[in-house]
Amino acid sequence: MSSYDVVVIGSGPGGYVAAIRARQLGLTAACIELGNLGGVCLNVGCIPSKALLKSAEVANMLRHVDDYGISIEGMSIDFAKVVKRSRRVAKKSEKGVNYLFKKYGVVQIKGRGKLLGDGQVEVTSGEDVSVVTGKHVIVATGARARWFPGMEPDGEKILTYREAIVRDELPKSAIVLGAGAIGLEFAYFWHAMGCDVTVVEGADRLAPFEDEDVSAELERAFKKSGIKSNLGVFCDNVKATNEGTQVTLKDGTVLQADVTLLALGVRANIEDLGLEEVGVKTDRGFITTDGSCRTSVPGVYAIGDVAGPPMLAHKASVEAHICVEKLAGHGHADLDPSMIPAGTFCQPQIASVGKTEKQCKDEGLDYKVGTFPFAANGKNRGTGDTAGFVKVILGGPYDELLGAHIIGNGAVELLGELVLMKSGELDAETFLNAIHAHPTSSEAVMEAVASALGVSVHI
Repeated sequence: MSSYDVVVIGSGPGGYVAAIRARQLGLTAACIELGNLGGVCLNVGCIPSKALLKSAEVANMLRHVDDYGISIEGMSIDFAKVVKRSRRVAKKSEKGVNYLFKKYGVVQIKGRGKLLGDGQVEVTSGEDVSVVTGKHVIVATGARARWFPGMEPDGEKILTYREAIVRDELPKSAIVLGAGAIGLEFAYFWHAMGCDVTVVEGADRLAPFEDEDVSAELERAFKKSGIKSNLGVFCDNVKATNEGTQVTLKDGTVLQADVTLLALGVRANIEDLGLEEVGVKTDRGFITTDGSCRTSVPGVYAIGDVAGPPMLAHKASVEAHICVEKLAGHGHADLDPSMIPAGTFCQPQIASVGKTEKQCKDEGLDYKVGTFPFAANGKNRGTGDTAGFVKVILGGPYDELLGAHIIGNGAVELLGELVLMKSGELDAETFLNAIHAHPTSSEAVMEAVASALGVSVHI
């Protein structure tokens, strides 16, 4: 029976980071994974989807290339080639994790892991069953697509992200159920490729967890581009038909399309892990953990999606660092959920951190808002990327950042300095003393903060 200091179950952006960090700290480590290294994120999620979205951006740019004084005739899209490129990107990412495991000496174990108690983990691979032990066992099994009764996927017409991201035939029409990040990104991508897209969302706005001003801007942009939205009504059922799919909404509306994408969130992979048998507590479908990622059973930890929302790859990676460094005896601050940024990579992009304005109002906070439109930014006028804005919310005696919300080209990249401002507890005046190069889109971030203080000179 092989024994290690750390045994990790799952190799997504939480699991593989935990295993590598353990080796960097001088601990022996093994990672159990049944599928491809990298989990959902690297194989059928974050990374390959960004490859698809880049093709969408290029296609849309070429449609408007005349605006830049350039003429191109006969543009065509080879959809299968677009998807093939995305798969190459995913494969390189998986190879990258494999290389890092070899570099740092992480032992890769192929199979499905199950807790047996006392540090023992059963590994099943086909008909072969073995047992490994670890002083510390980290569960990082991630999550999978969620759906409700009456809308079960069939993998051909009723899809989850797993089937949609590898589908190399462009549907003529698609219904996207859910206007969160996955739904919005696929809606944008398919529409840019030439598909007729309708987004259905039970909430009364797109991107319902973002700031209301951001949702309104996104709805205008989607409407202008031709993406249809059906808001404020939930789905009753989805059926596959000879012609494609039929979606019936709670208000009786019936929609039809070639395919329907179920983008209704995700649920944690907690089944068949032996959690109940060994006494690991769960709550509402997630493993219960403390600030050090410890579960109710000593020596067993959980990180990433399986440990609860927000269901984001970078949250999983941060928890991996926290978990491993603490179990190794190193100091590390607990995760502060208010510091976790979020990004949606449709166009216009959406990025946010901290509280929305509505949350500030509901909590009775004393705050001030600053906004700056990209249409007033010199760099963005030059590039033609004038849609959207930066919005910041300041509060407290030192005008610290309570929340930041950006919608526009490159929004997710621009959010970084505001995340640093918030995590570093910089006051607004100190932030403004940092000189921003001109002309850059980042000046819009500076101007939004200046606007909140009433000292912006460009709006």
